[in-house]
Amino acid sequence: MMTAKAIEDRYDIEFEQIGCDEDHVHILCTAHPKIAPGQIVRVFKSITARELFKWKPDLKRDLWGGEFWTDGYYVATVGERADWGVVERYVKNQGKPKEELRQLELF
Repeated sequence: MMTAKAIEDRYDIEFEQIGCDEDHVHILCTAHPKIAPGQIVRVFKSITARELFKWKPDLKRDLWGGEFWTDGYYVATVGERADWGVVERYVKNQGKPKEELRQLELF
């Protein structure tokens, strides 16, 4: 099974944080400027879908149209709207209950 580490090594991408919520994923990564953000998304979606379908073959049948990922994605660069620390905390805290996040803000 190709893991995030294997993707990093093969494509010269570093996944700094990966955070999941109910219906989407946030990825904070660094890559060489020659690698377009869209290429990173395509690689991530393609490999993760392939590996999930290998691991759970029935998953493809259960999904609408047999597709794991939708076509869309959003890309922003750090510094464009927030600094690295803010984005890293946001991605890291994906999927946590709001009450737990409020508690984190106190400390």
